[in-house]
Amino acid sequence: MGLRLRDSIGRQLRELRYEPTAKRIRAVLNGTTVVDSDRAVLVWEPRRVVPTYAVPAEDIDAELSPEPTGSVPEGTGDVGFALPDVTTMPVLDPRVPFSVHSTEGEPVALRTAGAGYALGFRPGDQDLTGYVVLDFDGFDRWLEEDDEIVGHPHDPFQRIDIRRTSRHIRVMLGDTLLADTRRAKMLFETLLPVRYYLPPGDVVAELQPSATTSYCAYKGEAAYRSAVTAGGVLHDIAWRYDDPLVDASEVRGLVAFFDERLDLVVDGVARPRPVTPWS
Repeated sequence: MGLRLRDSIGRQLRELRYEPTAKRIRAVLNGTTVVDSDRAVLVWEPRRVVPTYAVPAEDIDAELSPEPTGSVPEGTGDVGFALPDVTTMPVLDPRVPFSVHSTEGEPVALRTAGAGYALGFRPGDQDLTGYVVLDFDGFDRWLEEDDEIVGHPHDPFQRIDIRRTSRHIRVMLGDTLLADTRRAKMLFETLLPVRYYLPPGDVVAELQPSATTSYCAYKGEAAYRSAVTAGGVLHDIAWRYDDPLVDASEVRGLVAFFDERLDLVVDGVARPRPVTPWS
């Protein structure tokens, strides 16, 4: 019997996973490089869907001390968000704080005389003995070799593809038309629903800029938009990348909608609303 790879990935989410990387990894805090390692590994705690870096303690230029306030929370099994096409467990996406751990280990603090403070975690697994998992958001800058990365480290087993499509795409809210195009670009991202990026000229609804932004490690900084409809304002219902990273350059300036909260009609057929952490 064949094995659907998505099912295999869903089962692996229950495990503590790691993967070595050949990249030199540096982390900067208050202008000081406190992590510099060519022995880093990517670590996914159970139910975590994106990785973070762990490095040997010897590659950290900071004092490591126990961090009682970051102790492993009890009863975190229900923490997280739905991703039912992958697993029945709630997943831990980047919005779930680093301090929520799903494996045994020791929370620690990284302290330096001048650079400040960040969180780490010593996992109890014997394969990661001597390593400290680092809070990506606790540092000011991360470098892979000489290139800065944002959001989180790249998953070497995840990718995005972008393809032009002439399918007839309509974005609806009930009977209200928000966008109508045959010039969309489809963005395929591992384990996530297909996203349709539309030319702004094919968006019928009035879109207002929002103060909300988010970062994707593969696409860059997203700027959100709210749609004004007769029934009210749909806050942060759409987004665009005005200065995307290289992998997402083909969707520069195009608009995508959260079809978790809207109705997407493709060639006259309404698509079921996907269930994701953004539902």
